[in-house]
Amino acid sequence: MFLLKARTMPVPATVAAAMIVLMVAAPAAPVAGSRAPSGRQVSAWSPSMTVGGPNFANRTIRMVVHSSVNGHGLRIHLSNLRGTTPLTVQATNVAAQADRATAVPGTQHSVTFAHRTSLTIAAGSEAVSDPVPMAVSADHSILVSIYLPNATSSATWHSDAFDTTYLSTAGDHTADTADGNYIAATTSWYYLSGLDVISPDARGTVVAFGDSITDGYNTPPGVYHRWPDDLARRLAGTRPMGVVNAGLGGNRVLTDVPNIWQGISATQRFAHDALGQPGVRDVILMEGINDIGNNAGPGGSPLTAQDLINGYRDLIGQAHAAGVRIIGGTMPPDRGNTYYSDSAESIRQAANQWIRTGGAFDGVIDFDKALADPSDPSTLDPAYDSGDHLHPNEAGMQAMADAVDLDLLH
Repeated sequence: MFLLKARTMPVPATVAAAMIVLMVAAPAAPVAGSRAPSGRQVSAWSPSMTVGGPNFANRTIRMVVHSSVNGHGLRIHLSNLRGTTPLTVQATNVAAQADRATAVPGTQHSVTFAHRTSLTIAAGSEAVSDPVPMAVSADHSILVSIYLPNATSSATWHSDAFDTTYLSTAGDHTADTADGNYIAATTSWYYLSGLDVISPDARGTVVAFGDSITDGYNTPPGVYHRWPDDLARRLAGTRPMGVVNAGLGGNRVLTDVPNIWQGISATQRFAHDALGQPGVRDVILMEGINDIGNNAGPGGSPLTAQDLINGYRDLIGQAHAAGVRIIGGTMPPDRGNTYYSDSAESIRQAANQWIRTGGAFDGVIDFDKALADPSDPSTLDPAYDSGDHLHPNEAGMQAMADAVDLDLLH
């Protein structure tokens, strides 16, 4: 649950007089299966956010959000979680996407927060909008535009979106239908950390939690062929669920990454990025290859398989304490990548064997078996290799989604 406190503050002349500061407490443990009127509140989309993004001033950012599930009563999540100064957002708008930065005429809605169109989000905080009276369909996209009137500090962002974000000329262009004022593009998301909906048919939310493989590295931008996207399409057929991609390139289970945009460790971000999602019921965890490839054990020590297992046990304990099921995914092979060595391979094999047989997870998905070359199980099947011998291509992503027994998701 988000707790909002409003207070008055001096208002710059360039900003509308009505403005609030939102102070958002850490989310309480979600209640699996909690109901909302006319359906269930679930997360339809939510990237993991880190520190280290660029600065903005007097710009509108238009981002693409690809929904994993049907729903209405949209709520937009904005984040200054990794920021060091207050963030002013003067206007937010949502619309159905026609093409690139062009909106479908007549679908635009101004978004309010506590019934105000402008807000300031304190450093280290997040904000959730009032419900927006529009609907979104699974496997379709909306455009979310935010106007930042003042100079910002380093953005809270998701660096590798594998999607296109559009940047405007100076001024507020949130309500523009055409894309003429959007003159630049990037492949990151900024400040936008979630979309949740009231879904008439979804049973809850499943979070795919991991590293760059889950994030979608080496998949083409804007085609939505990451394995969580493919899983959402499988689920939409007979047993819909909101699917959240909480993958983060370079992320590790046990230790923070020196490259700040690759995030704090999985054990530190899990409560927020996975257990804080609306309607969460299940988490699919597949992470550890960055710990292995960097030989990054706790406290700077060399990594052991037991270190990784201890990290998995930590995440399992966090999930179970929140009443959420956690399913373990084995790590795919990586021979031929710079991460590979005989000693690293022995740790991967030992950790995978524990995932399969340790009995600590609520279920197991054998991604390793699904992607391995039958003639050399330490190597990705060439049909699934994106070229770096670590990240699957689009066919490999589909194979990962197909490896998920849907009966594991409750």
